Amino acid sequence: MKNLKSSNQAEEILEILKDTYDKPQTVLHYSNPFELLIAVIMSAQTTDKQVNNVTKDLFKKFKTPEDFAALEPEGLEEHIKGVGLYRNKSKYIIKACQMLIDEYDGQVPKERKELMKLPGVGRKTANVVTSIIFGKDAIAVDTHVFRVSNRIGLADSDNVRGTEEDLMEVIPQKLWSPAHHWLIFHGRNICKARRPKCFECPVKKYCNYYQELDEAAEDLS
Repeated sequence: MKNLKSSNQAEEILEILKDTYDKPQTVLHYSNPFELLIAVIMSAQTTDKQVNNVTKDLFKKFKTPEDFAALEPEGLEEHIKGVGLYRNKSKYIIKACQMLIDEYDGQVPKERKELMKLPGVGRKTANVVTSIIFGKDAIAVDTHVFRVSNRIGLADSDNVRGTEEDLMEVIPQKLWSPAHHWLIFHGRNICKARRPKCFECPVKKYCNYYQELDEAAEDLS
């Protein structure tokens, strides 16, 4: 049986995170839906800061799906070398742009199912785009959301899809999108992967991970 927080506890946790991080938004730089799509595809296994460093010049040179679709993968690689897995991403981006042109009249589709047909676009990327651009309720589970939610007990899963389903169960739908951002910011600032700042954490009294640490310390005392 899963060890999940109740819906009431989840709302209390999110209220604290809301007070802590106010109204966080994606730190990826973009000026239209297409640019966000490309930026999110490039963000896999790469920091948002590094993606922004690359797209700062990239989006000045290439502005439309047609601009990218006209490139060879090797040509695009030269412009996105600063991101991880850039060779694979260059292929995905060019193929995705070709598909946008052929099947969607050069426009970013609004539905997650349609977005996920694009090369390089998984469920997380589709959730980010539908949430930020089209205002739909969605929880995108990246490494921060996965780590933080399972540590706290908002989720109890060893995989991304299971984590998303757990979060959708305990978090009210109207809070799915902001919760995604609050959990990301908490993961970046406090609940870090290697050295979480548990004693500074505003939700530690709710956190399963912290309680386990506390119990272990008591056993050693």
